[in-house]
Amino acid sequence: MEDAADRRADLIIEGAYVVTLDPGRPVIVDGSVAVVGEAIAAVGPASEVAAVYPRAARRIDASGCLLMPGMIDTHTHLFQVLGRGLGDGLELMAWLRDFMFPMTLHMTSDDAAAAVRLSALMAVLAGTTAVVDNHYAPTDTATVLAVAEAVESTGLRGAIARGIFGSRVEGSDRMGVPDELHAYTAAEELEITGECIQERPAGSRVEVWPMPENVVYVDLDLIAACAQLAADHALRWQAHCSEAQAEVVIFTDVHGERPVEWLSRVGLLGPRATLAHAIWLDDGEVAAMGGAGACGLHLPVCNQVVSSGVMRLRELVDAGATVALGTDGLAVSGQSMFEAMKSAYALHRLSRMDPTWPPSETLLELVCTHGARVLGKPAGALTEGALADMVVVDTQTPRFVPGHRPVATLTLLGHGSDVRDVIVGGEVVVRRGRSTLLDQDEVMATAAEAAERLAGAAGLEPLRAAWIDR
Repeated sequence: MEDAADRRADLIIEGAYVVTLDPGRPVIVDGSVAVVGEAIAAVGPASEVAAVYPRAARRIDASGCLLMPGMIDTHTHLFQVLGRGLGDGLELMAWLRDFMFPMTLHMTSDDAAAAVRLSALMAVLAGTTAVVDNHYAPTDTATVLAVAEAVESTGLRGAIARGIFGSRVEGSDRMGVPDELHAYTAAEELEITGECIQERPAGSRVEVWPMPENVVYVDLDLIAACAQLAADHALRWQAHCSEAQAEVVIFTDVHGERPVEWLSRVGLLGPRATLAHAIWLDDGEVAAMGGAGACGLHLPVCNQVVSSGVMRLRELVDAGATVALGTDGLAVSGQSMFEAMKSAYALHRLSRMDPTWPPSETLLELVCTHGARVLGKPAGALTEGALADMVVVDTQTPRFVPGHRPVATLTLLGHGSDVRDVIVGGEVVVRRGRSTLLDQDEVMATAAEAAERLAGAAGLEPLRAAWIDR
């Protein structure tokens, strides 16, 4: 039997204000977390953890810092960073038609990898430890796998939700989707996605999921086939759903029922179904989401920028749905879950005219615990046996003084620049604000070159004007 004095952890983070998100002990002052392999082995007051694990291969002194679970971005488009700053002032349909779709069609595999590496780096530097990236530019096997490798190279875990369009349908015409995005038949889409899943199966650091892009412009049989593909491989699947009122009108005109109503009727709702936006739901659809335990992905920054609407967050949570946060389109939002939290905090208090909800604790649960549910991983809380995905936040700054309620301050005022260290699966991937895995300057330079080329190729020069009179 191992002597207690010989017990050694691989990593101990010690002396922190630990926000565990464990309901039984949510906050530990002067706490420590011990890691063995990829998992958390012990959490508690520093003295208790030191007694259990007196030795460690590596220690991080987190005195004066807050230690929290890693944040999970459940829906983003990492490649869109190459269009950052463009498309401002366009409503959603025009934003897609005149900006995003042209940029998408002219993006090369090298462009995509450069963009994704930059965005994923931004994410991990800001305290994100996992992302679900909807990639649809381009979607051949080699590019999707290159994008997955780019995400993993930063230290993140997560999934590449491969964008699937299939053959053209009536919704494609009404949404103005270019023919070029409907490049593959349904059979080809499923075959390519299957090839990617073979290379990046469930349990990979970065998995590949099927993602029928939007319930409006993807054939319903193909959506069902994507859900089945995910189930067959023990994966999640994702789709854009009910983002804009116009989309719901189109779907209802074409199919005679509302989008989530249809998903429920045909048995596609459930924990594997992760629906981006899920804004324009009626009472029956909210109840269906909750009853099935489906996942709604709340993207408050982009929803406000393009005026999509306000998710029925409180109703969905009360109904039993899993609701988590994401950044969405990086052309208009930052790659920061702190930004998403504060945006949701203010948006829902104003829209409900209720200054009591959501509280800070709920927002942290959405971004960590609920995010882990969407991902399907044992993460999102600092508890024994959970994945060692953690963030050290420096609270010895003017932003966090006075420290009356660190959790509330973190939610209201926290910023990606406050992140000091990031640990993913027990590996320190960010130390004192710098990546331990990548040359940050090289990543930025490569992405800037790709953005310059892409803007010219896609004819986006008019959108690059230094000042646009409206």
